[in-house]
Amino acid sequence: MNHDANELTEAHYELVISVDARRSGRYDDVDKQRMRARIYRVLETAFTHAAVPPDALHTEDRGDGVLLAVQGRIAATRLLGLWLVEVHEKLREENRGLRVPLGLRIGMHVGPVRHDDRGISGRAVDLACRLADSSVARRLLDAEDADLVLVTSASLYEEVVGSGGKFIEPERYTPARLELKEGEVTAWFHLPGRPAPQIPATTPPAPDGAPPRPAAEAPAPEGEGPSGAAAPVADPLPAQYTVHGDMSQHHDNVYQQPVHIGRSTGREPEQKG
Repeated sequence: MNHDANELTEAHYELVISVDARRSGRYDDVDKQRMRARIYRVLETAFTHAAVPPDALHTEDRGDGVLLAVQGRIAATRLLGLWLVEVHEKLREENRGLRVPLGLRIGMHVGPVRHDDRGISGRAVDLACRLADSSVARRLLDAEDADLVLVTSASLYEEVVGSGGKFIEPERYTPARLELKEGEVTAWFHLPGRPAPQIPATTPPAPDGAPPRPAAEAPAPEGEGPSGAAAPVADPLPAQYTVHGDMSQHHDNVYQQPVHIGRSTGREPEQKG
């Protein structure tokens, strides 16, 4: 994609596509090269079949994925419809026979994009990348054992997907709230070829990777233990004695019958007359 020098500081309204590979860190150096080659074959084949010319595309390699911007002269419905179908079909073909199938997360958003000599930038770029990299997208891909998950921004869904079109099925998208660095947003999730997905539940992680902490318990009422049973009362400070022979110590006792306290010697006590 070529831009004149005078246009470098201008924002162009474009469709941003962020493509990430699932668990790319688990590939060794040789397998990572093969993985990257598969990603490019999938994307390039889909762009060819969707009749998206190379001069309408900006492409940046991201090591374990690709960042793309498509000029506004290409209808977004073509990317969300035919192009996505072709990506899914080519990905399934690439995965046939693989012991570890390639999984892709794709984030999409339309917005102002700025181009310079080193690439593209702007909030639209940031959001597309955040959507593809979201924890919900990762969990959904694993939970459904899927090859591909698409995540669109709320505005892209409302303005394009929601109106339908060729190969676009808005009823097969599910919304979810995401906590991103920029704040909380709504995103729409789609698994091509499948019904609207169920968003997997999540438990907020503990800080710094620590194991989850149990919920704090409410303090027990005074005089009761955690289970509602009577709590033991602390003993008073113990008395100290030096004893030669037998000793017994008693506190606050009430006796209802005659009680013998002491050691039995086997002799009857003498009766005093």
